[in-house]
Amino acid sequence: MSTVNITAQDINKLRQATGAGMMDCRKALTESAGDFEAAIDWLRKQGQKVAAKRSDREAKEGVIIAQTSADNKTGFVICISCETDFVSKNAEFVAFAQSIADAAVANNVKSAEELNEVLIGGAKVSDMINDKLASIGEKIGVAKFERVEATYVASYIHGANRMGVLVGLNKEAAEAGRDVAMQIAAMNPLAVDANSIPADVIERERAIIIDTMKEDPKMAGKPDEMVAKIAEGKINAFFKENTLLAQAFVKDGGISVEAYLKSAGDVVVTEFKRVALG
Repeated sequence: MSTVNITAQDINKLRQATGAGMMDCRKALTESAGDFEAAIDWLRKQGQKVAAKRSDREAKEGVIIAQTSADNKTGFVICISCETDFVSKNAEFVAFAQSIADAAVANNVKSAEELNEVLIGGAKVSDMINDKLASIGEKIGVAKFERVEATYVASYIHGANRMGVLVGLNKEAAEAGRDVAMQIAAMNPLAVDANSIPADVIERERAIIIDTMKEDPKMAGKPDEMVAKIAEGKINAFFKENTLLAQAFVKDGGISVEAYLKSAGDVVVTEFKRVALG
């Protein structure tokens, strides 16, 4: 009798489709010789409150919680998704999401998978999600998870739990941290600075700029050196618009974020995370 190889990807796929715990998914796939649909049936026969019938629904709504540890050295952003804003705005569901975020902080979890295995009052988060799914009739889950570690981490929640931001700083600077977090929420930068943008992203942007210029009748006949020079100017404009430190500071458009942070005591942003619904 041949042994079926059950991979982590198989287990995760079943977990995403059903909401069942990872160990239960592994056992289901093992018992069903790797047959996905048979594994779902096995879970049902075991009395699991699986989400299989809802796996094709989109869960674009939800609650986002951003918070830090007591010493402000670690921050977490967690999105507990659902299907409708009716549920996401429900106080009980918001409290449910908050309890999961609190568990993430208390257990210093490193990933969504780890969070699903955390116990709250003796029950695993994944089981609590299954119970909530059964009670409200919508597909829900830990849709997004981000974590930041730094000397000081600031957190910010925007728009009735529809967006969360974490900012890692080189020193304790609560006011500057909140200001920068609000900047990130409003302006959605791609990276801290130009050096933080992957080279392939820059090259793709440069290629788009050059191709667009070549199609412009006004650029017809212009030497390649001139096209390249103009393209670099446009790349610099791209950096100014899409990197945090180069952006105009939303509270004072006359200075950049970098200048603001310098005036706040040479504060340095080490990293940031921005999670939004949709």
